[in-house]
Amino acid sequence: MSTLVIVESPTKARTIRNFLPSTYRVEASMGHVRDLPSSAEEIPEAVKGEKWAQLGVNVEADFEPLYVIPKDKKKIVKELKDALKDATELILATDEDREGESISWHLLQILKPKVPIKRMVFHEITREAIRDALTHCRDIDNRVVQAQETRRILDRLVGYTLSPLLWKKIAWGLSAGRVQSVAVRLLVCRERERRAFRQGSYWDLKATLTPPKPPAKGQAGAFEAKLVTVANVKVANGSDFDENTGGIIAGRRVLLLNEEQARALLERIQNKPWTVTNLEERPVTRKPSPPFTTSTLQQEANRKLRLGARETMRIAQSLYERGFITYMRTDSVHLSEQAIAAARSCVQELYGSEYLSPQPRKYTTKSKGAQEAHEAIRPAGSTFRTPQQTGLDGIDFRLYDLIWKRTVASQMADARQTHVTLLTLVEDAGFRSSGKRIDFPGFLRAYVEGSDDPDAALEDQEVILPALKVGDKPNCKDLEAVGHETQPPARFTEASLVKMLESEGVGRPSTYASIIGTIVDRGYAKLITNALIPTFTAFAVTTLLETHFPDLVDTGFTSRMEQTLDEIATGEAKWLPYLDKFYRGETGLQTQVKEQESQIDAKVARTVVLENISAKVCIGKYGAYLEAEREEGPVKASIPQDLTPADLDPEQVEFLLKQKTEGPEQLGLHPETGEPIFVLIGSYGPYVQLGEITETNKKPKRSSLPKGTDKDNVTLEMAVSLLTLPRLLGTHPDTGAKVQANLGMYGPYVVHDQGKVGKDYRSIKVPDDVLTITLDRALELLAQPKAVRGSKSTTPLKELGAHPESGELLNVYDGRYGPYVKHGDINASLAKDESVENFTLQKALDLLAAKEAAGGGKSSKSKKSTKTTAAKSETAAKKTTTAKKTTAAKSETAAKKTTTTAAKKATTTATKTKKETK
Repeated sequence: MSTLVIVESPTKARTIRNFLPSTYRVEASMGHVRDLPSSAEEIPEAVKGEKWAQLGVNVEADFEPLYVIPKDKKKIVKELKDALKDATELILATDEDREGESISWHLLQILKPKVPIKRMVFHEITREAIRDALTHCRDIDNRVVQAQETRRILDRLVGYTLSPLLWKKIAWGLSAGRVQSVAVRLLVCRERERRAFRQGSYWDLKATLTPPKPPAKGQAGAFEAKLVTVANVKVANGSDFDENTGGIIAGRRVLLLNEEQARALLERIQNKPWTVTNLEERPVTRKPSPPFTTSTLQQEANRKLRLGARETMRIAQSLYERGFITYMRTDSVHLSEQAIAAARSCVQELYGSEYLSPQPRKYTTKSKGAQEAHEAIRPAGSTFRTPQQTGLDGIDFRLYDLIWKRTVASQMADARQTHVTLLTLVEDAGFRSSGKRIDFPGFLRAYVEGSDDPDAALEDQEVILPALKVGDKPNCKDLEAVGHETQPPARFTEASLVKMLESEGVGRPSTYASIIGTIVDRGYAKLITNALIPTFTAFAVTTLLETHFPDLVDTGFTSRMEQTLDEIATGEAKWLPYLDKFYRGETGLQTQVKEQESQIDAKVARTVVLENISAKVCIGKYGAYLEAEREEGPVKASIPQDLTPADLDPEQVEFLLKQKTEGPEQLGLHPETGEPIFVLIGSYGPYVQLGEITETNKKPKRSSLPKGTDKDNVTLEMAVSLLTLPRLLGTHPDTGAKVQANLGMYGPYVVHDQGKVGKDYRSIKVPDDVLTITLDRALELLAQPKAVRGSKSTTPLKELGAHPESGELLNVYDGRYGPYVKHGDINASLAKDESVENFTLQKALDLLAAKEAAGGGKSSKSKKSTKTTAAKSETAAKKTTTAKKTTAAKSETAAKKTTTTAAKKATTTATKTKKETK
């Protein structure tokens, strides 16, 4: 007798095998095995002629979905079928959320087992949890499957109905996802607020005071005081300004000081006596935050570890599958009795009983839609391993450390603090000093918001004021006038966008990582220094949807859709009537698109209107461009690709238009040729050009500016040097071929050019300079090993260890398209955001398993891989390419299928389930 257990990933399979008897065979489905067709190639011949075939949903037949097995999953399905032949029992052990339920249902439909079937769920992968789950198996929950199928169909209807409209009216290749479009609108609305923002300025005074008597050893000395009133009138600060006018909010009675007034006040009160007029101490109690949910983990990891949402979920998925943490897709803050006991034990052992909360803390989930799992994210097991006991390193260690601290802190005592406010008066000017004293740190000993170093953060929490009383006369050690400017609303970071989406009830936390990734990958936003900055395309798409389909980008409407999907999962709502009303009703999506399409002027849709910009910004085939009327007629000028609406100001607009109409501004004359040198801005940014474009000189010599160089800072000498690129440094002593230095798309480099034999490149890193690097230094760089096209690198970037099955040593190599791992004839590229330093043997095994499952090998497959678009590589559910075009990111996704969004992967109840519902 043997039992086949099917999970999603190879890592999860390997971990679970350790906890089951030898009669159990554990295999991985590599995530979803079926999905709606993503290309015409995947549509079966039998239905290709149907009008609904491309949509993948037969809206005339009760929204019957068309499910297909992608090419790269057929091998996996065959292997699972073969494994089932030898089994006497099948256990479907996919994740316990909606998507996991859906995967189990799809496996059931494809495998058609004739043996007994069980559904096994667990929220952590430990021996105890797996053995317990085996004794509490259940059937597949069809209501949950229906809810997931409805979500998948709904997303397909929105995406495949609106996206073609965007292609016609704005630009080819755009997408309009149900939740994605709302998220993009949030970014655009914030950017509009920033552009409409008017800066205000104000001045105040800051003093450094000392006690009237020298403080005793260990007592506080100097402290700061800030001006707050003059003649009992409040002095204006940033909160008193109207963001739309830059002036004081109408009706607010405050004193706005300019620089002259502030300095005059300073002179008036200089050297005058100070007196303490009031002292107030206010006790404050702080309670610990609940344990992590998916959303709060993504937020904290972004704030503290600077991890993106996708990277956070990838690492958390790996920690879960290896048995370090509980399931990482959850809306719940609840802790089991076992977890509470484990956390309290950690507190008792590591911090002492005084730091333990008097009673166990039990957290309840406020969100009505919380349904993903039964517990918060916490360390796995009935006892919690400290971060040091796990053997983890790098970013895996840091994320586990964050989860461990948050969980343990949730069972610790309150922190007790005293907030102190001290008011002083000099003449008629009132100053305020604020202090904070920590009377008992409580949970802050383990977990402090904004820092991973409790001791350092604990010190930062305290601001100790001297022991003064009313009537005391402190001394003024320093007094200065300080100018301030109000700041526009902050842009969204990944953390703040996740927080906003959750607070508005838009989407599900388990989908946020994929949504943010899609927004960036498809050019709706740029991620710059942790801020999400919307592009011109985002402005155009948002304006069209706001104008013609306002409900679809309204947070309230989208939130209500989520509630309905939750109600379908609980049986409170019926899925078929809801879909029918949403798509085919009188005000349904299909009807709206038919009515609105003819009313949408493509030229208007492609035009972006920005505050304070006289020229039009238009979306063209090759990107955004400016269009303005001049005396000589309409003028068009390309907008550099790295310039966002946030950066476009009237001065830049005039520069770009002037460059187009009057030609570039001359920087000077070349000292040798006498030709003029110009600084211009093109589609790919600023560059210098030698000479003008003429009939005889159609392609004058050009050179891009080094990254980070402002066009206004370019000197004639720098331009002359840049125009020497590529610089011939000399000949290689071994081959006699030329060695050059140049600037490329990815920065400065040296190249050993052997003609037909090939070119060998090395990047130039600081402190080396492309304009001054010598031949000897270039030869040193070229002597360093690097994988060249079609060759193998002999020196690895990192040694990982032996493969558990073959014993072959696995290493990370540097290839033409970036770092990769190799095993046998399989090469698998690391994800773009994967750090070589933090890459582990376990990650390599997952990556190689995913590549092998997808039919990946060497040769031309890897060469084609990077040409697959980011949108296609993000999720294995959108398989528009063959296995020969599998991308590095796609390989990663195939190994970690459960981290991708339910909205993109999920799926269905078949006809049988539909009939049961009806």
